This record gives sequence, C-alpha cells and structure tokens, in this order.
Amino acid sequence: MKERDAFIQQFFKKGAQFTEELLRENTRLRERLREIEGDNQRLRAHLASDEAIRELLHKIEKLEQEKRELIHRSNQFEAVTGEFSNRYAEVESELANLANLYVASTQLHAAHSVRNVLRNIKELLAQLLGAAAFAVYLATDEAGELVPIASEGINAAELGPVPVDQGALGAAFREGRVVVQRGDSSRGNLREPAAVVPLALDGRSVGVIAIFATLPQKTEFVNADDELFRLLGAQAAPALINARLFTDAGRRVPPVQAFLDLED
Repeated sequence: MKERDAFIQQFFKKGAQFTEELLRENTRLRERLREIEGDNQRLRAHLASDEAIRELLHKIEKLEQEKRELIHRSNQFEAVTGEFSNRYAEVESELANLANLYVASTQLHAAHSVRNVLRNIKELLAQLLGAAAFAVYLATDEAGELVPIASEGINAAELGPVPVDQGALGAAFREGRVVVQRGDSSRGNLREPAAVVPLALDGRSVGVIAIFATLPQKTEFVNADDELFRLLGAQAAPALINARLFTDAGRRVPPVQAFLDLED
C-alpha cells in the first residue's frame, strides 16, 4: 500500500509538473501569438501605408501632368495674347498715323490764304514732327536759288538765298527726295539740317522745307514721320499756289464757264 501510494503520488506529481509545463508552454505560445498578431498588425498598417503612399504618388504624378498641361496652355495663351497686343499696338499706331495725316491734309487745304497755309505748315512741323527750327523755301523762276519765305525758331537774318547746287537743300531740291541727316536730329543746324523735304508740283520740285533742328525730346525721325514728309512734299506746294491764285482772283470762286472750258 505504501509503495502503491508512493507510486500514485509520484505519478500525480509528474502529471502535475507536466501539466504545469504544458500551461507554461501554452502561456508562452499565447504570448508569442500575441507578438505575432502585433507584428501582423504592424505589417498590415505598413502595407496600408505603402498603398496610401503609392496612391498619393500616383495623384501627385497626375497633378504634375495637369500642371504641365496648364503651363503649356498658359504659355500658348500668353503667346497669343502677346501677338494680339503687338498687333493691337501696330493698328493703334497706324490709326494714329492716319489721323495725323488726315489732320495735316485737312489743315493744308482748308486755308485760303498764303499766310494761313504757312501758319498751318508751321503748326504741322512743330506738333507732328517736333520741329524746333525750320524754314520754307521756294525756288526762283530761273530755279537757280531757293529763297526763304517763312521760318520759325531761327533768326530770319541768318537765312538767305541758297544755290540749288549746294548743300543738303540743293540736293533735296535737285533729286526730289527727302534728305535726313544721321545722328541726333535735335542738334541740327543751318549747314547740316536734320531733314530737308522737297516740295513738288506737277512732278517737279518748286521748293523745300528745311528742318534745321527738332525739339530736345525728339532725337530721331521714325517711320510715321516719313509719311508726313511725303504728304508735305506732295501737298504743301499745291496748297500754297492755290491759296496765292485764290487771293489773286479776289477770293472769288471762278464762274461755272471757267470749269466747263477746262483744258489739260
């Protein structure tokens, strides 16, 4: 009985120890399982984070593409806008030039006396061309000299007849072309005028307009000035002669018969 009781006690003791070991192993396994579950959760969170980053990078790439497209469209729009602005400025400049030409032509032919025509020429030279010192010359009947008939901004005593075969005035008269000196137009003088415009009538030169110097703020002539040069050269002389003839006719309109009996 003692041996049996001892065996039974030893058996149960070993069973208890084995059970305790199993419980401890089970506890250890449960802890390990919790650790594995924690690692698994962290891995899942990391994977979810990586997926979010990939989605975010994809969205950033799409936004960058849209940004490039918008910049491209913006550049195209700016190019079109710049071209439109430049063209608008050109049209505006052309309209201003045409307006100046219209005003000049109207003023020249609106005057019915030589004095008024000369006054209008002076105003056009000063306002539209920025002339500070200038003179109007007409050729003598023999066309040997150019005689000043009006001036502004310069002492008339300094002016005198100029032979048509000398200087810039003579060259413009003989060749029938505008002579423009190089350099600062505001620094021109009697011997080297800034510009000389030939006055034409019926295809031949009858005088010149000499612009000796321009205002200090105008140092050169631009393309729009060339149009005014041509207009003055073509219409100033007819305006002066028509005003002279109208004055000689007693400022009366000729009778109808005078227009019916026209001859070439």
